[in-house]
Amino acid sequence: MPLLSVKNLTKNFGGLAAVSNVNITLETDELIGLIGPNGAGKTTLFNLLTGVYEPSEGTVTLEALGKEQVLNGLKPYKIADLGLSRTFQNIRLFKDLTVMDNVLIAMDSKNKENLFSSILRLPGFYKKEEKMEKKVINLLSIFGLENKVHTLAKNLPYGEQRRLEIVRALATEPKVLFLDEPAAGMNPQETADLTELIRKIQKEFQITIVLIEHDMSLVMDVCQRIYVLEYGRIIAEGKPEEIKADPRVIEAYLGGEL
Repeated sequence: MPLLSVKNLTKNFGGLAAVSNVNITLETDELIGLIGPNGAGKTTLFNLLTGVYEPSEGTVTLEALGKEQVLNGLKPYKIADLGLSRTFQNIRLFKDLTVMDNVLIAMDSKNKENLFSSILRLPGFYKKEEKMEKKVINLLSIFGLENKVHTLAKNLPYGEQRRLEIVRALATEPKVLFLDEPAAGMNPQETADLTELIRKIQKEFQITIVLIEHDMSLVMDVCQRIYVLEYGRIIAEGKPEEIKADPRVIEAYLGGEL
């Protein structure tokens, strides 16, 4: 049973099919690339998988506790609780909150506090709060952000804001992490650092990662399999070396080399 199965997924906006009859499978601990020209439907597909949009047709199924859980119709927070988390093209941090608070808010979905204990501030509340803060610092240390816990998110350099967004997504303890153009706006050194970071995330957390990215050197370097979208349809799937040589992919990129 695949970890995530996408069957005949379609999303229509009026008379336009932004995603059409897409079939994808994700296995545990895979690093998958999703590429395609601008307007190919990549972010729309992410939005369908994470509940931002509801499919017009098709199904999205997640393996959970040995059973298949259909995700169609579930709210984004429910899908996140089941184990799908994401970052966005445009950074969506709580910019006026600290680094610590940004991650604690995300972590709270997995650490529901008893309302009675929270209101009365019973000893158990403070113990749990202290435990969560230690967990946040441990998580931040993996990303070199442990010394920025009290820094407002808006005061971080751009590359560190990107890393914080990934930390926040990981704080929900996902089975699948969707990264939507994480290298956007980064300089070559930041992109090289991100490449190593993505490898580290997969090794440390042993989760499935799906990566939308226009930087082909990054995609070809880290991904084990790649899906290629054009006009909302999958036109190719395979290992990086197979994708590089696929005539349909080369044509989709206007005959340019990948």
